[in-house]
Amino acid sequence: MADNQPPAEAPAAEAPVDAAAASVAKLHLDEVTGKMMSKTELKRLQKAREREAAKKEKATKSGAPAPAGKKAAGSSEAAEKDLTPNQYFEIRSRTVNELHEQGKAYPYKFEVTYDIRNFEKEFSHLKNGEIDKNKILALAGRVYVRRAAGSKLFFYDLRSNGTRLQVLAQADHLGEGVPSFEEQHVNIRRGDIVGIRGYPTRTNPKTKQGQGDFSGELSIAASELILLSPCLHQIPDDHYGFKNAEQRFRQRYLDLMMNEGARNVLITRAKVDTYIRRWFDDRDFVSVQTPMLNTIAGGATAKPFITHHNDLNMDMFLRIAPELYLKMLVVGGLDRVYEMGRQFRNESMDLTHNPEFTTLEFYMAYADVYDLMKMTEELVSGLVKHVHGSYVTKYHTSKGEELEINWEAPWRRIDMIPGLEEATGEKFPTGDVLHTAETGEFLKKVLAKTGVECNPPLTNARMLDALCGEFLESQCISPTFIFGHPKMMSPLAKSHRSIPGLCERFECFVATKEICNAYTELNVATEQRLRFEEQANQKAQGDDEAQAIDETFCKALEYGLPPTGGWGMGIDRMMMFLTDNHSIREVLAFPTMKPE
Repeated sequence: MADNQPPAEAPAAEAPVDAAAASVAKLHLDEVTGKMMSKTELKRLQKAREREAAKKEKATKSGAPAPAGKKAAGSSEAAEKDLTPNQYFEIRSRTVNELHEQGKAYPYKFEVTYDIRNFEKEFSHLKNGEIDKNKILALAGRVYVRRAAGSKLFFYDLRSNGTRLQVLAQADHLGEGVPSFEEQHVNIRRGDIVGIRGYPTRTNPKTKQGQGDFSGELSIAASELILLSPCLHQIPDDHYGFKNAEQRFRQRYLDLMMNEGARNVLITRAKVDTYIRRWFDDRDFVSVQTPMLNTIAGGATAKPFITHHNDLNMDMFLRIAPELYLKMLVVGGLDRVYEMGRQFRNESMDLTHNPEFTTLEFYMAYADVYDLMKMTEELVSGLVKHVHGSYVTKYHTSKGEELEINWEAPWRRIDMIPGLEEATGEKFPTGDVLHTAETGEFLKKVLAKTGVECNPPLTNARMLDALCGEFLESQCISPTFIFGHPKMMSPLAKSHRSIPGLCERFECFVATKEICNAYTELNVATEQRLRFEEQANQKAQGDDEAQAIDETFCKALEYGLPPTGGWGMGIDRMMMFLTDNHSIREVLAFPTMKPE
């Protein structure tokens, strides 16, 4: 967020900066690890190193092995397993710093000439012990497993782009004009990023099992191995993995490194993004970008983040929705527009909500809500089929319940008020009086009768929404449209063409969660102003999520918005269903986390 102090008071704002600078100036560099620390901490660490060095020297003079946990000291990787994470980091940092000074780590470039993902398919014809020296390959990746079979033979598990490949490093395969075999391999550890030059081969196991002449493992016989970027920390063991959810999201890089599922979610997300953009582009929609900083938090019912623009000396809001800007573009003559982008809402965080999230919105001139229902079925069911190859998917809730979801069109439709009447056994007031105080008292009685809770303030819109959530949304496992909303719940939707008090809107729910929302857009300037004023009244009643009056948008409507259908979807929630994750944090590259 920007500094909340106006420009005139800038000198006062510099005090914390000066204090921070002074604090940093008191820190000292530890030349071994490269870390900055206090003078006291540095002295304590140096004394500990001196004591350790004295012990080793004493042990050497007496002929006894130097202490390093339960094993002899030295560069043995086995001995390093007994070290604490801090000890390992310190020793590894010292080694890597020396290598860097000698020019043996962190090269500027390594020319990769081969895609590791093609290796198995291209060289599957190789038989046990066979090596193809007609083609030298240069590839790179991260070391996950390192196995020694004597001093002249090492095996590495290399991974890159989601593909694993075994590296066969044998002294007999050493290339000409390269460092010695020992120099190349003595300092390689799990987690290091290395470059390999070598030839495709298949190992020749002593005992052939299953596949006869093809029972060995496809490998690259390394003629040269180059340390590109050392890993200074011990990475989690493959057997135990990296499972702690809190740490996974705080160290997302390590999560992606260790958990293939986390990586696949982000790759699937990229495929979804590409599919959606192609779908709209093929239908002559124009992709646009609208402002993130707004002077009014409009376009949705939500609490905004507030920031401050220093030069203009005014508070501004991070956008909660792009809707009003997109409709102004339609007024300007862009008949079909869409935007996929970030929104920000200063609300609670839970399994399905993150303060910043991605939405997709589109607006189509000369279309209505019924057109959008068909388009929703086509877009979403096609997307599911593209990702999964089927319209039927499985989804597991936070309670472990498995749901089977059928995304194939046509989808079920529920009319809101008749649906509530059937569920509660009560006859609801007609649509044209749903906004009145009398209806408010009626809704309070229905809440009391059914035991449904509604968070204050108890506006008519919030009480209806609570009843809808309890009795209608709970029915929606496979995609279901709920339509026929009261106008007071939808300040930007056009009035229903035949039922007074209602509007032309639908919401789509899957596994009881909303995935999209659409209207026949309100394009009557005078009525839009009245709707905004009703929202202002709700805000006066204590609903701080209600929308403010946007004069700029009202003026744009006065120039004429054609009959328009508008639609919005939460991409993150859709991704949760596509990847079978009940937590939104699993589908975000970097979810919002409270500082440790």
